[in-house]
Amino acid sequence: MKLSTQSRSVRWTLASLSLSMLMPSLDTSIANAGLPTLAQAFDASFQEVQWIVLAYLLAITTLIVSVGQLGDLVGRRRLLLTGIGIFTLSSLACGVAPSLGWLVGARAVQGLGAAIMLALTVAFVGETVPKAQAGSAMGLLGTMSAIGTTLGPSLGGMLIAGAGWQAIFLINVPLGVLNIWLAYRYLPTDALRTKARRTGFDKAGTLLLALTLGAYALAMTIGHGDFGPLNIALLLTAVFGVGLFIFVETTVASPLIKLALFREPGLSASLAMSTLVSTVMMATLVVGPFYLSGALGLGTALVGFALSVGPLVAALTGMPAGRLVDRFGTRRMTLLGLATMALGTGALSIMPAGFGLLGYLAPIAVVTASYALFQAANNTAIMTDIRADQRGVIAGMLSLSRNLGLITGASVMGAVFAFASATADITTASPAAIASGMRITFAVAMVLIVVALVVALMLRVSHCCTACSNELQ
Repeated sequence: MKLSTQSRSVRWTLASLSLSMLMPSLDTSIANAGLPTLAQAFDASFQEVQWIVLAYLLAITTLIVSVGQLGDLVGRRRLLLTGIGIFTLSSLACGVAPSLGWLVGARAVQGLGAAIMLALTVAFVGETVPKAQAGSAMGLLGTMSAIGTTLGPSLGGMLIAGAGWQAIFLINVPLGVLNIWLAYRYLPTDALRTKARRTGFDKAGTLLLALTLGAYALAMTIGHGDFGPLNIALLLTAVFGVGLFIFVETTVASPLIKLALFREPGLSASLAMSTLVSTVMMATLVVGPFYLSGALGLGTALVGFALSVGPLVAALTGMPAGRLVDRFGTRRMTLLGLATMALGTGALSIMPAGFGLLGYLAPIAVVTASYALFQAANNTAIMTDIRADQRGVIAGMLSLSRNLGLITGASVMGAVFAFASATADITTASPAAIASGMRITFAVAMVLIVVALVVALMLRVSHCCTACSNELQ
């Protein structure tokens, strides 16, 4: 009976963590579908309404590591409940926004709540799920993240058509109320900390990291593909900020990020691979709709069907991927996920030209399933072998690596697609030009995945050499 009760408690805990991953992931992309409608509703330009998306993304990117450390200091359960509350109330504020400025401000606050939820959800797995089931739990959270990000545009379009633009934000209110109840009822209470165990909060490092990441995110997003002097200045500011941040972190008593962590090759490699893979996944979201409508000439209904294949595959493969990780280990499954993802992106570069829609859907299914396997393996590898007091900040760094990949994918891979299509306006490009852009973009994507695979192989060789050395001693 005790085991049954514990198992049931773990299931409800995972239900809360799944909602905490799904809600902010969904809002990463759901507003994209509403931008034309919002531009009309507020009588604003497309560049102005883009800040509805940008404000949310910037808030998450600049705050996610800091809130991870804050969770380690003040208690993860308490901070996660606060984050869900902030996200829910700001979603309500978005839904009743009387002006564009109000909506952009509310989206920035919503991004704060999202940063807390994304950073702490993964951290909770290490203390709520038995280690033997960690891969399955990570697979479930990876499924929620993939479904949220990829389902956003199509769900947003349906909600706007059926109930108006307000619905894409108000849908979070009942979900948030349910999640607050689940988290309050089933998440473990925070352990009491003695004064000796408490450490300070790195205010200087937090501010520097926020400004640096904000400069990078702005450099990658403003200008909409036109990388001008302002973008270059922001990118140089980000580079300077990284150097200054590293200097500050070596001098403060309680650094936001202990730089010694990066001497651990496993962590550095996992974060790098996460960024590369997320860059490629965002490329599928940026390029796919243009290729389906512009090159294949599909109508709106068929485009919607084709775009739903990714979320469907993610939903079906997330949990099995986690079980594979539990059975065969993180290193093998990381390599398998990256290898099959490289094959999928390569096929996506060449198959659509000869097989049409089927040539697009089959590789997308392979890429999405491989991504689910990689996510489960990579997240499990990072989060199961670290100290409890570092879970929040490491989970924040993991989410940051993913978010930086999404921003880079939307900007850099979008620019590659536009350049490869040899046209100033992709919406007026010929089918042949779009097909050429598709082919070159996913050839580049395959190169990025191969780089990630090389990193994984080098890490595996390093571990093998270390193990052999230990045996000889």
